[in-house]
Amino acid sequence: MSQASADGSEQDWRLEVELAGPDGASALHGLVARLRGRGVAKEIEDRVPSDVVITHDGRRLFAYASDERALSAARSAIEQLLRSDGVQARVRVSHWDDELDVWRQTDPPPAGEVRRAEDAVERDAETVETRTLVASAGKLIRSEFEQTMRDWAQRLGLQCQIVEHPHLLTTQVAFTVTGPRRKIDEFVQGLRAEGLATMRTETAVMLSPL
Repeated sequence: MSQASADGSEQDWRLEVELAGPDGASALHGLVARLRGRGVAKEIEDRVPSDVVITHDGRRLFAYASDERALSAARSAIEQLLRSDGVQARVRVSHWDDELDVWRQTDPPPAGEVRRAEDAVERDAETVETRTLVASAGKLIRSEFEQTMRDWAQRLGLQCQIVEHPHLLTTQVAFTVTGPRRKIDEFVQGLRAEGLATMRTETAVMLSPL
């Protein structure tokens, strides 16, 4: 998933640096310390934007930025450090795909296994399926809730059938939707959010003075 910076902005550009050789892990720790520590040269430190998020998992270093320009500045500084340390590394740039919910490699262009894996993810996301989802809605706002979800399904290009199962104070509503898997996943997210919103609204209505 994409990262978030301290100010809440989405960091949907990612730089991945995989260090080579048996000493890759120790070299990585030194690189991270120099990027953010006091020992890094001022002219290099200034080239790493303050809103770039830098993390690592042992051998790989990641830099996350909200736009490609900031990521390029971070990449330039990191590659300069790598050259000065004589460290070999493989560098990849990716962009977060909101629709497919995956990182898509942009530089170098994906090939071989990476390309096949991305193609497989995209085919899976576009697979047409039918899914039935059940939610509860209070009687006072059931119609509004159903109309909101019907409109959302239409915007997503999904077929949607609604079946109600009335109870004393609430009604269970079954939404049967058909369409691409990734669009149904979006519908599910919207259904959860709308369900929480209608529960709060219903409580406010029930407790409001006459």
